[in-house]
Amino acid sequence: MPTPEIDLIVIPTPNDTHFPLAKAALEAGKNVVVDKPFTVTLSQARELDTLAKQQGKLLSVFHNRRWDSDFLTVKALINEGKLGDVAYFESHFDRYRPQVRARWRELPGLGSGIWYDLGSHLLDQTVNLFGLPHSINVDLGQLRPGAQATDYFHAVLTYPQRRVVLHGTLLAAAETARYIVHGTQASYVKFGLDPQEDRLKSGERLPQADWGYDMRDGILTTVEGETRVEENWLTLPGNYPAYYAGIRDALNGMGENPVPAGQAIQIMELIELGIESAKHRAALNLV
Repeated sequence: MPTPEIDLIVIPTPNDTHFPLAKAALEAGKNVVVDKPFTVTLSQARELDTLAKQQGKLLSVFHNRRWDSDFLTVKALINEGKLGDVAYFESHFDRYRPQVRARWRELPGLGSGIWYDLGSHLLDQTVNLFGLPHSINVDLGQLRPGAQATDYFHAVLTYPQRRVVLHGTLLAAAETARYIVHGTQASYVKFGLDPQEDRLKSGERLPQADWGYDMRDGILTTVEGETRVEENWLTLPGNYPAYYAGIRDALNGMGENPVPAGQAIQIMELIELGIESAKHRAALNLV
C-alpha cells in the first residue's frame, strides 16, 4: 500500500475483515471504501471514523441499495408528497434458500447472518428516509434445519405517528411484497427486486442504455369518495454507478462523500441495539 499512485482502497471482503483491512489502509494514507455492513461492532466503526479524520482521508461505506430502482421510487413518492404523511412503512428482503451452505455468511460468529447482511440494507434505507427511530424491537431466529447463523429477522422501528417494519427470511418460497407503504393520502405496494445486482453477477458491464430499469410497476392506490383507484406506478431506474461517481467527485473536491462514515455508524448502532433487543425480547430506546 505505499504505492503512491493508488489513491483509493475498496474492501469488499467478509464482514469480520472490514475493520483490520480498513484500518491498515487508512494508516497507510489511503482513502477507503468499505462494503456494508461497515464493521461487526459499533466500537470498530467509531475507531475507523476517528482514524480517517486524523489521517485526513475519505472513508465511505457502500450502502448501495440507496440507489435501488424501487427505493428511489419510494423516496420520490414520499418527497413529492404523493403519499401524504407516511404512517406505515414495511420493507422485506425475503429469499428462498432452504439449504444451509458452508460459507462465511452462514457460519456462526460476529458479523454473520442476514441481520448484518440484509438487515443493514433495510436499516440504511429506513434511516435515509426517516432518520433514526425512537426505539427498535427485533426478533432474530435460526429457522432452517442446521442453521448456525441468523436466517430470519423481524424488526419494528417506532417513530412519532409512524411505524416501520423490516423483515427478512431465507424461507420464503412465495413472492412477498418488497415495499408496503401507507400514507394519509395514498398507499404504494411494490413486488420484485432491483435488477442491478443480478445483472452484475451475470457479467454485464456498464454503460448500458437500459441499465437499472425494473420493468415491474408498483401500484399506487388512492381513494376518491367511496371509490378505490389503483394506478400502475412506473419504477424509476436504479443507479449503482452514482455511488462511485460520488466517490470520484468527493476525492476531486467536487462533491460530498455519498455515504460518510458517520451515517454508517448510525446503522451499526441499530444493528447492535437490535441484537440486544432480540436477547432481551424487548423494545430498546436509542440513547
